[in-house]
Amino acid sequence: MRNILITIEYDGTNYHGWQRQKNALTIQQLIEESIQKVTGVKAKLIGSGRTDTGVHALGQRANFKTETNIPADRIPLALNGHLPPDIRIINAVEAHPDFHARYDVIGKKYRYRIFNRNVPSAVLRNYSCFIPVKLELDGMKEAAGYIIGRKDFSSFCSSGSLVRSRTRNVQMLEFRKDGCIIDMSIMADGFLYNMVRIIAGTLVEVGRGNLMPEEIKTVLDKRDRRCAGPTLPPQGLFLEEVYYARILDTPGAM
Repeated sequence: MRNILITIEYDGTNYHGWQRQKNALTIQQLIEESIQKVTGVKAKLIGSGRTDTGVHALGQRANFKTETNIPADRIPLALNGHLPPDIRIINAVEAHPDFHARYDVIGKKYRYRIFNRNVPSAVLRNYSCFIPVKLELDGMKEAAGYIIGRKDFSSFCSSGSLVRSRTRNVQMLEFRKDGCIIDMSIMADGFLYNMVRIIAGTLVEVGRGNLMPEEIKTVLDKRDRRCAGPTLPPQGLFLEEVYYARILDTPGAM
């Protein structure tokens, strides 16, 4: 039995998130159906994690077990022939038999895109969050410094999360501005439910002048979701990369 790891790019606009559901169309469902059409056998696709309705991915990763003899480098072409144009398999490799796309994750990188001008974009409306008030980016960058590091992110987690620990290590949080577009990039060893969208919403409050940059430390210390900013909408969020220490059964393989 082979273990295939695929890298997936998708536009989440028309789907109810990643995870298969009974009464809604999802990314996982369509890829599993394409695998069955190509191999003739049902397969369980294990994703690196869930993305919500409307969230996009540039580098989602998932693995499945198969006995097909199709070479790994031909699998993207085969699967894409049965997928809609807003879902694409961009890479496939043969992983170690014990590799698990979710449990072996050591980090992820997300991007949150803000469209910042007084008139919304006709083109980017499904791929950014519209903020009509001019944001003070220097303050947002200063506030981001308080978020970097290993901390308890309870204030930046939506209610209902069942995780044992809310401590995460944020290794990078940067902003880049290009015209009306402000991109927030964040990398961590893991993320809580809605954590990126709440961090983005809180830093937007700093950019609006409703919070001082140094108040982010107090928000963290309170460990109370009510102290943080709003959860920004899903269409601005992109899963960019998923990181693993090892995929193949050879030292240093990535």
